[in-house]
Amino acid sequence: MCGIFGYIGDKKTAPRMVLAGLKTLEYRGYDSWGVAVVPSKQSTNNTIVVKKKAGKIGDATVNDLPEGSLAFGHTRWATHGGVTDKNAHPHLDCSKTVAVIHNGIVENYETLRNELIKKGHRFVSETDTEVIAHLVEEYLKKFSVLPRDAAPAFSKAVQATFKDLEGLNAIIVINTAAEEMVAARNGSPLVVGFGHGENFLASDPAALLPYTKQVHFLEDDEMVIVSKGSIHIFHAHTGERVRPRKQLLTWTTEEAEKGKYPFFMLKEIHEQAGLLSEIASESPEQSILIAKELKKAPRVYLVGAGTSAHAARSASYFFSLVANKLVNYGIASEFDHRLSVIPENGALMALSQSGETMDLLEVVKKAKEKNIKIFSLVNVVGSTLWRMSDEHLAIGAGPEKGVASTKAFITKIAHLLLIAYAMAGDIKGGQKSLVRAAKATKEVTSKAYTQTIMKLAKKLKDEQHLYIIGHGLSYCAALESALKIKEISYIHAEGIPAGELKHGTLALVTKGTICMVFAPHDEHYQSTMANAMEMKARGGYIIGISDKNDDVFDEFLQVPDAGIATIIPNIVVAQLLAYYLTIERGFDPDMPRNLAKSVTVK
Repeated sequence: MCGIFGYIGDKKTAPRMVLAGLKTLEYRGYDSWGVAVVPSKQSTNNTIVVKKKAGKIGDATVNDLPEGSLAFGHTRWATHGGVTDKNAHPHLDCSKTVAVIHNGIVENYETLRNELIKKGHRFVSETDTEVIAHLVEEYLKKFSVLPRDAAPAFSKAVQATFKDLEGLNAIIVINTAAEEMVAARNGSPLVVGFGHGENFLASDPAALLPYTKQVHFLEDDEMVIVSKGSIHIFHAHTGERVRPRKQLLTWTTEEAEKGKYPFFMLKEIHEQAGLLSEIASESPEQSILIAKELKKAPRVYLVGAGTSAHAARSASYFFSLVANKLVNYGIASEFDHRLSVIPENGALMALSQSGETMDLLEVVKKAKEKNIKIFSLVNVVGSTLWRMSDEHLAIGAGPEKGVASTKAFITKIAHLLLIAYAMAGDIKGGQKSLVRAAKATKEVTSKAYTQTIMKLAKKLKDEQHLYIIGHGLSYCAALESALKIKEISYIHAEGIPAGELKHGTLALVTKGTICMVFAPHDEHYQSTMANAMEMKARGGYIIGISDKNDDVFDEFLQVPDAGIATIIPNIVVAQLLAYYLTIERGFDPDMPRNLAKSVTVK
């Protein structure tokens, strides 16, 4: 959720570099921001200088901060304390020589705060984070041979502080006496970037792309000391040295930029046809390997959160229809009770864009304790989920910066469809299916088609409610489409199994109620059309998404038939509609209110 970026090196423009890094992390979601710098020796008064504000960065600058070669910054998503300037990170100790930024929740902060107040510490914010700065200050008094001048004492103070914290936290601390950043992680992600004469810390590898592609993903309870010329990693509790596991990022800087598009979401929607073609043409060896393993397992569960949960549900249909294999699915935050029925020789497949979703990682951790084999489909290679998995498959979506997931969802279900076909011994059939889906996706993202979507968005922009129905895989499409519409346009949208209309939802359909209908030509087509007629008979305004028009439709969006993979272009149509509804209503599709890209807290 929160974004972190830190720099140490020879450049005196560290504050500006940090602000630029924070801007690349805006997509993660935040409500305040801040930058701290240790001023260069020529201008220092031995205190850290901080600039922090509630609200978005926008056109803000840090030109009023002094020059320095050590700085870090933070974009905050409020947990403890309201959205105010004082509660924004970074936070300082009483002497203003220690600064902290933090992702996570310090569960024992009240106890720590009360103890520190008794010792004379003065708090200026309502946050749990500020206790970290004062704890480091307190431990520095204990460990310093001379007041504040020993760098080894600083890292020892941070280590001792980290041990005192309860909960899942990632912290970075800087100090005027030590030319280094000291960080530790448990739960929330941190990535170290290796440079030449400079080094970096970030919460997301995408922020490091302009500077380096050599990274180390910190494991839980790892601590790192980052100076301009070295990076030393330790176990935070034992002090044992850890050898860096350098990993090469394969993304490009261009992939993480908007280019000709006004918003990341639109760019990412238009990348999907090409990604589907790439997946269809790539070597399917990993899909075949995973399929063999899943086929042997007596029970297989798919699990994800949000959009990934919809991908898991879709995949359960793929495995049934293509491979004749019953595969269960679940939502990560509601999965605990299912772990007790998965046998040791069972399999759990976890789906995630970031690989850092806390609800999902907790499920995976508990499954590993039961010796359940973990498979994952994940976009960020080297992420926590990637490292926890016995077998993993990179979905290859590239950087996804729109909070509302598009291409990560489509690439997940593309790979899952291939795995289902591989399980049935027909990988080529899966590749052909994806080629059809890619062609259909290219058609529904064409300029002419987009114009049709834009006109429809103008008609619907003032609606308050919208219902979406479908049978089978189209019900999965309805759920994902509703999520896209409500999370960025703020129109209440609800995905409903078409056959369940008469069990309650028809009571909500009155004259003019907007009803979207997914009606591909599959085994459910006739019953879906009958359900559409039920809504029409009660005054519903019917928007049909199908390969052929019908009299029941008031609006028709034609989608080429791609067989079982028709779910893909169908959802792309809904993504475009959600995007243009949002534009018409005057909102930002990349950064919807109250939401974050990667949910790293419970």
